Amino acid sequence: MTDKAPVADSLSDPFAQGPARPDAAMLVREVETALAEDLGPNGLDGDLTAALVPAERVARATLLLKEPTIVCGQAWFERVFTRLAPETRIDWQVPEGARVTVEGEPRVIATLEGPARAVLAAERAALNLLQTLSGTASETARWVARLEGTESRILDTRKTLPGLRHGQKYAVRCGGGYNHRLALWDAVLIKENHIAACGSIAAAVARARELGAGRWIEVETETLDEVDQALAAGADVIMLDELAREDLIEAVRRIRGQAVSEASGGITPETLVQVAATGVDYISVGALTKHLHAVDYSLRLD
Repeated sequence: MTDKAPVADSLSDPFAQGPARPDAAMLVREVETALAEDLGPNGLDGDLTAALVPAERVARATLLLKEPTIVCGQAWFERVFTRLAPETRIDWQVPEGARVTVEGEPRVIATLEGPARAVLAAERAALNLLQTLSGTASETARWVARLEGTESRILDTRKTLPGLRHGQKYAVRCGGGYNHRLALWDAVLIKENHIAACGSIAAAVARARELGAGRWIEVETETLDEVDQALAAGADVIMLDELAREDLIEAVRRIRGQAVSEASGGITPETLVQVAATGVDYISVGALTKHLHAVDYSLRLD
């Protein structure tokens, strides 16, 4: 891509890319949700089966990985166990974000030691979080790898698993992707229905400028005429939704140097490189967070 200039200093890289540290408060909320779902309102006492184990029993366990992955979600995994028993000790054999291969026997990823009741009660919630975030990071990495040699970058969407938005957004960054807006409150994205409700692209963008909220203003467009309207209105980012290839090429040409371009809608692994070849800045893909394969981990007591 040539002759591309950032719209403004704040938009030279408008979307977040990792690695990044998890937000502690959001991480805690996601873990609390997972534990409440499994244990109910009674905490550790909510595990009727773990109650069969003597309270003084200490457990030692091994976390095993059965397939290749990017290991992601260690902080979530740890928080589940320490929430139920702060004295639980976890020793990781690989760092967060590591690409791990598995050939033959499962790989040891971590060892842990703690009160047996807590280890047993925490097991499924901890594995669910780790397998989902590792799956998200790994799926993202596969899409990112397909773009090697191009100047386009992969963006996620808000099509995340309910209750795990922050974790999956973090996992996308671990996999080499970029984050679009985290939620409705951190940027303005004017879509088809917003345009209809406001009356026009110009009116919607003007109102957004007047309110002065969010990091940037993005407009979703479906035609070249709408691209021109979004440019004239001063949009910071222009989403090109399911445009035909010829129109996508022309749209990118018109946008370059005036706004950031984003292709979206109906993009598959087979068409990804063709879309990138148009010179578009970003390509957003919902599959990163909703079509993932949960990675096969298991926890075995010694």
